[in-house]
Order: sequence, then structure tokens, then C-alpha cells
Amino acid sequence: MTDTQLPTPIRLDEDFLQNPHQLFTQLRAQSPVREAILPRGIKVWLVTRYDDVRTVLASPHVSKDILSAVPLLERHSTSDEPQSFEAELALAGHMLNTDPPDHTRLRALVNKAFTPRRVEQLRTRVERAADELLDAMAGHAEVDLLTSYAFPLPTTVICELLGVPDTDKEEFRETSVTMTSAAQHQEMADAAMRMVDYLTRLVESKRSDPGDDLLSALVHAREEGVGLTADELRAMTFLLLVAGHETTVNLIGNSVHLLLRHPEQLAALRADPALLPGAVEEVLRHEGPLNIATYRYTTKPLQLGDVLVPEDEFVMISLASANRDGAKFPDADRLDITRDPTGHLAFGYGIHYCVGAPLARMEGEIALRRLLDRFPGLALARDPEELRWRPSTLMRGLESLPVRLR
Repeated sequence: MTDTQLPTPIRLDEDFLQNPHQLFTQLRAQSPVREAILPRGIKVWLVTRYDDVRTVLASPHVSKDILSAVPLLERHSTSDEPQSFEAELALAGHMLNTDPPDHTRLRALVNKAFTPRRVEQLRTRVERAADELLDAMAGHAEVDLLTSYAFPLPTTVICELLGVPDTDKEEFRETSVTMTSAAQHQEMADAAMRMVDYLTRLVESKRSDPGDDLLSALVHAREEGVGLTADELRAMTFLLLVAGHETTVNLIGNSVHLLLRHPEQLAALRADPALLPGAVEEVLRHEGPLNIATYRYTTKPLQLGDVLVPEDEFVMISLASANRDGAKFPDADRLDITRDPTGHLAFGYGIHYCVGAPLARMEGEIALRRLLDRFPGLALARDPEELRWRPSTLMRGLESLPVRLR
């Protein structure tokens, strides 16, 4: 990593991806709004303090309309490799990448289908899926918790909710992992094109043969007489599928990883199961499933502390860093499941606050409770220093989590 005292942009390299908190601590103290270069070569401003991150999330002078930002992507690229964003942009026209009024219309359509009542109806299904996976794990002394539990649980739920066939889950997972990683440009473009082709076929199947699922509801939903276009349906399905499993996979994995590395916290949770909801919130704060949020850019100059970010610049906010800001959360680097982590930004803030947050919380609580009840002797099966984090600036999750069950 480049010394943070230097004026040159920081390169977010492999060392950063494995231990971002070391750099975030330095930046919050010395240079909380700093130019950086993403692994794919895009130059951005990296924002690391809690108050500044909240300012960016709420500012009317910061846009999420990535479809209008292609010239900025080209202008701020530092890569010598020719880059085309066509395939990825075909999946980008969802509500997370739009501004009002389009965002308002898209969110209203999703809210009609993604209701609290529909989420609560999934509770029994989540519990049953968790128990089935734990039954399958019980015959082994050691498993990779991500492969055996943290991935298939939320994937099963979101695929059933959207009406994705079981036979497609593994292919979708592999493509999704590539698209949320720091993969090279051509690999990313190839994965995006595979996803575009798959989702186009899936959406059309729901149009011709709708079922009792969320995607069918979205295909036929209307807001003031206007529905989603084919491009919007494909992009929205991509968002719900990826956000609906990627965040929860990492929430479950990070929860177990942290508790096993902090046995006093695990003991407190076992002694008082009523601490579970707060424990999930503390994991979301301390090591949430998202590191640096998706692209935003300034439409007017934006003052962040002592730094004036010019117009037409990408501003990348680190939710992980904001949630470790000691000015907001005292002793922020310490995991404490009894603390009040109210105000953490793991699910964002403002109009883009995660619509799936209630489902992720429910899945996280059920997954953790069922796992700890079933395997009281659960322990890490590898030295913690051997574990590797996924090569992604977006997702914060382990590549694998080997555990002993007894």
C-alpha cells in the first residue's frame, strides 16, 4: 500500500483487500477523503469517516445514475487495457443505480412485491432450510461452513422467493462471485454477459408462464400504470439475486468467524440467547458484509471536511470504515455484542437503504441460532491467519471457513 502521507492516489491492492481496516484507521486519522485507485484501475475519492459517509449518502449533489457515467468511467480509468463496460451496464439499470424520479418509481414497484408480510412468511421456510443443511452437515466432523451452510441457506431462500430453478443455483453463484470480485476486466465482462443471457431467458419465462413468486410479480407489477421495461426487469432481478444472497452469505460467515475468534463473546451469547439480535447488529457494524459501496459521483463540488471534491468525480464510501469510526462508536475496533450499535451503516442510509435488510437480519439470526444450538462444540479448524478474504472491494467475506463440528 502507498504511504498515506504521499499526495499520490492510494492503490487498493491485494494487501488492502486482505486487511482494509489497517488502512482505514490511518485514513480516518490522517486523510479521511483521499484519492484512490480501484483494482480495475478507476480513480476515485475514498471516504472513510462516519460523518462524511453520511453526508455523501444524503447529498443531493451526489448521483448514482451509473448509466449516465460511462464518460466518467473512461475519463478516470488509469488502466492501459482497453475497457468496455457494455455488458456490466446491461445489468446496472436497477434502483440502486438510479436517482429520483426513476429510483422512486422502481423502489415503489419492488416494495409492492417485497413486503414485510411476504418476508415474514419466509420465516418457516428459512428455519426448515437451515435444519436441512445442518442435518446434512451432522455426518461430518469438519466442513467448510460457507459451502455447506452460509451460501446455500440464503441462496435457497432468495431463489425460491424469485422463482429461480434449483438447477441454476450453482452456475448463478459462480458468476455472481466473479462479478463482485476484483477480477480482471475481460473475466468480469464475460461473467456479465453470461448473467445477461441467463436473466433475459428467466424474465421471459416469467412473462409467458408466471408463477407465485416475486419475479413474476415484478414482471406484471404496475406503478401508476407503468411497469418495468425489459432492461429494468433484468437489472432488478440481478440486484435482488445478488444482494439477496451475497450480503447474507457474508453476514453468516462473518458472524461465525468473529464469535469463534472471540470466545468470551460466544460464551455470553450462549449464556443469554436474548443477546442474539444485538449480536447480529454488532457483527453488521464490526465486520459487515459490504466494504466499499458501489459507484457514486458528484454533480456539483462537494465539501467533505477540509476537502472539496470537484464535480464529475467518483466518490466511494467505505461502510466498513465508517462503522469502525471511534467518533461514532467508542472503542470501535472491539467486538462487543452487548453494545448499542444503533446508527451503523451496514445497510446504507437514506433513499438507497437496503430494501432486503429485514430479510437479511431474519436469515442471520435464524442461521446463527440454529447452528450454535446444533453444534455446541463448534470451533475453527484452521489457524485464523490462514484464512483468506475474498478479493473484492465491494464484498467483505471469507473465501472459506473450515470448522470442526464437535
